[in-house]
This record gives sequence, structure tokens and C-alpha cells, in this order.
Amino acid sequence: MAAHRKPRQRSLSGNTARTAATLALAGAATATGFEGTGHAEPQLTPAQVKTKVDQLYQEAEAATEKYDGTKEKADTAQRRVKALQDETARKQEKLNSARDALGLAAAAQYRDGGIDPAWQVALSSDPDRYLDNAAFAERAGAAQAGAVARVRRQLREIEQLRGAAHVELASLRSQQAELKQQKTTVTGKLDEARRLLDRLSPQQRAAVTADGASSRASRSATEGRAALAPGGATASDSRAAAAVAYAYSKLGSPYIWGATGPNAFDCSGLAQAAYRSAGVSIPRTTYAQINAGRRVSRSELQPGDLVFFYSGISHVGIYIGNGQMIHAPNPSAPVRIAPIDEMPFAGATRVV
Repeated sequence: MAAHRKPRQRSLSGNTARTAATLALAGAATATGFEGTGHAEPQLTPAQVKTKVDQLYQEAEAATEKYDGTKEKADTAQRRVKALQDETARKQEKLNSARDALGLAAAAQYRDGGIDPAWQVALSSDPDRYLDNAAFAERAGAAQAGAVARVRRQLREIEQLRGAAHVELASLRSQQAELKQQKTTVTGKLDEARRLLDRLSPQQRAAVTADGASSRASRSATEGRAALAPGGATASDSRAAAAVAYAYSKLGSPYIWGATGPNAFDCSGLAQAAYRSAGVSIPRTTYAQINAGRRVSRSELQPGDLVFFYSGISHVGIYIGNGQMIHAPNPSAPVRIAPIDEMPFAGATRVV
């Protein structure tokens, strides 16, 4: 029987070995090249960075307005929960007092032995006086029954309050979870914008974050105040004039998303704070503020009117006349004067 031998592997010849090594190196180089291409971030020009950063700021501001609206709802729910809990505690105190009174009455009845009234008349040394006392006891019994009914009613009320508080608490927790998600969205977009700006030189960054028209409009608050000077456009209402004056006093304040003053603002926070200083309450968010007064056309604008931008009504400024407004632009720029035509105009409203 023939023995089976394992075929001997032929060693690579010199040429074959060199060819294999060359192919291996070429493959490694190719793989490295593809890998580098897959992970390298494209170099953006300053103009491209500006476009991308502006888009990110707009998206962040839209998310900020949603955050502001949700926070307002959460704050309201928090106040309702607190009010319900306080009312429940007050009713619980009354219930405890009523229960204590019933307990004392029950203990007294037990001590008297609960003798049948007919026997008590027969055994009494003074039946006439006893009958008077019995009538009083009957009235007391009716009062005690009323006390029991009140305790039962208080118990039902407390259960209803606890149920309402439970519903409000569930709503609050849902809104808090939504706030957390919206906060993540805002901070993510702002962080991305910051990373893009950090790649630029200081000169490029300054050019990207400072719009030329805005810089010209903001170079002097005195120029802007001409909108309120005699002969220029004037506010039709003293409260609107007060709101404009407040906005002027906040020029240079930093933009912080979610802030409503007094030292930092987001766009709708500035509008709300300005009118609050004039004794007028307006909603917190842009999409609610646009319905806070009478709609006016662009040609009808007067100082104090709120002007809104973008299709989603995600930005607001306070009109000051001469085609200018005061607004809180974004984290890269403080509260400043700017022309209203620097963003897509969406509408305006006259609050007062």
C-alpha cells in the first residue's frame, strides 16, 4: 500500500517574493490612503464657515425657542404641583382635627356605656331634667353625624387633590425630559459652530462673526437714538417708547440662550424683558409673541414694534425706526443695533 505524503510547498522564487511584497505594500498604502480620506475633515473657506455657522445659529435659536416654551410650561406645572401639595396639606390638617374630635366623642360615648335612653329615663332621679338633656344629646348626635359626613367629604377631596397632583407631576416629568433633549440639541449646535470658528484665524473669525452692515449699524448707539429724536420716527405709545429705551440700555449685553435678563438675553428674552420693564406682559417665545398684539405690515412699522424673522418665526428684534432694530443675535455677538433686512423678514406685531 503506497504511503500518502503531504505535497511539499514550493518556496517563492526571488522574483515572485519581490512581486508579492510590492503588492502587499501597495495594498497597505492604498488602504491607508482610503482610511485617511474617510476621516479627514474637509477644509472650509471662511465664506463656507460663515454660511455653516449662520445655519447652525439659526437652528440653535429655533431649538432655543422650543426650549423656552417647554420651560415656561414646566415652570407653570411646577407651580401647580406646589399649589396642589399645599392645598392637600391644609385639608389634611383639617381632616386630622376632625378625626381627633370624632375620636373624643366616641371615647365619651364608650365611657357612658351607651345605655338605652328609655332605661336612662326610668332610672333618672329627675326625669324632666333628663328629657331636656336627652333632647340636647339628640341634637349632639345629629351634629356628630354631620361631622362624620364632613370627614368623609374631606377624604374624597384629598384623594382628588392627590390624583390631580399625580397627573401634574407626570406632566412635569415629561416636560423636564423634553427640556433635557432640547438642551442637548441647542448645546450640540452651538458647540459645532464654536469648533468651526476655532479653525479660523482671529482675523477670519472677526470677519465671519461681525456682519458688515450690522457693524455699521451698531457703531454708535447715538445714531440709533436718532430714530426717537424730534423729526424722526417716534413710538406711538409711551410704553412702546419705554420698551425701546430699555433695549438701548442693554446694548452690549451678552447673548445667552434661555436668558431673560437683566444682564444677558436671548432674542425673545430681550423682547419680553423690554416690555416687562414698561409694565406690559408678553409671552416668552417668538412664535407666541408674534400673536401678542396687532399685526402690522413692514411699511407701517413704528418704534417699539416687534419684528420677526425666518419662516419658523425663530428670531425677534425690537424696531427702533429708520429700518433698524435692537436684537440679541447669537452667542458670537452681544445685543446690538442691526438693519431689519439682514434676515428674512417674517412679520411684525404692535404690542401696545
